[in-house]
Amino acid sequence: MRFNFEHVSGERERPRILVVEPDRRYCGVLARRLGEFGYRVATADSAQSAMAELHRMPVSLVLSEARLRVTSGVELVRMIREDAAHRDLPVLLVIGRSDTGEAVRAFDAGADGVVRKPCHFEVLAACIARLLERAEAMKRLAEDNAALDARVIERAIEVGELRQRLAQLEEKARSLP
Repeated sequence: MRFNFEHVSGERERPRILVVEPDRRYCGVLARRLGEFGYRVATADSAQSAMAELHRMPVSLVLSEARLRVTSGVELVRMIREDAAHRDLPVLLVIGRSDTGEAVRAFDAGADGVVRKPCHFEVLAACIARLLERAEAMKRLAEDNAALDARVIERAIEVGELRQRLAQLEEKARSLP
């Protein structure tokens, strides 16, 4: 499955995925395969370097190994969800095949999905595409809601001004003989 990049913010720019993986070889494989699916890829080897990368350049989605050194992938999800600038960023964790507890912890922390190792790249790409489509739809909805809120405020001001003008006209009419 290939992501339709024309729907991303109305642009043809390819989404940027941050891959967080401490194993350099596996990280390289993920980066290469995701690149084949048309994504731009940035990499980090720890939760701390991932957070630094998030603040350095815009990212469309985070794909992280659950078992990172020092700070876990689940804790990385929590850090992202607590960061106002990245709170709504889609996060996908890669977990061990039999690590059901880790999957539950990932969802409890706010992960948007989990993929079990060894992952099938077509399934991974389809999952990423779906998460990106949902994130884009949510972004459009938030923009539409903000525009609607602005129009409601505009109309409320106009109604207030009309009421004030009506009150002035009524007062003027009462003062006529």
